[in-house]
Amino acid sequence: MASKSSMKGFYKQQKKSGGITKPSKSKSTKPKNAAAIGSNVTQPSALISHGSLDLKDNYDQNEEVLRQFDMNMVYGPCLGMNRLDRWERAKKLGMNPPADVERLLRSNKVRNECLWDGRV
Repeated sequence: MASKSSMKGFYKQQKKSGGITKPSKSKSTKPKNAAAIGSNVTQPSALISHGSLDLKDNYDQNEEVLRQFDMNMVYGPCLGMNRLDRWERAKKLGMNPPADVERLLRSNKVRNECLWDGRV
């Protein structure tokens, strides 16, 4: 069995002269168009979808209930289908979706597209 001193020597690495060295201190290498405090570079505008900057549109209590339904992944994904189709799929699969959501969707007084429609 090898002794401890030979194992230390085996794994010990030594620098060879003439290899890669650290660059000398010179000018800073900041990108020319970096956005930082005091920079005059403008940022690109935010993505605008459906005429609003974010998901904080003005909406009523009914829309809030439907948005909570959209964000609840228990009833499966909502992308690629409207809210009523998603509710019916969840009902068919025995997931017991909320009855008030069905009532709202069948009243045709609310948007049938899911929260993420056209945003993702």
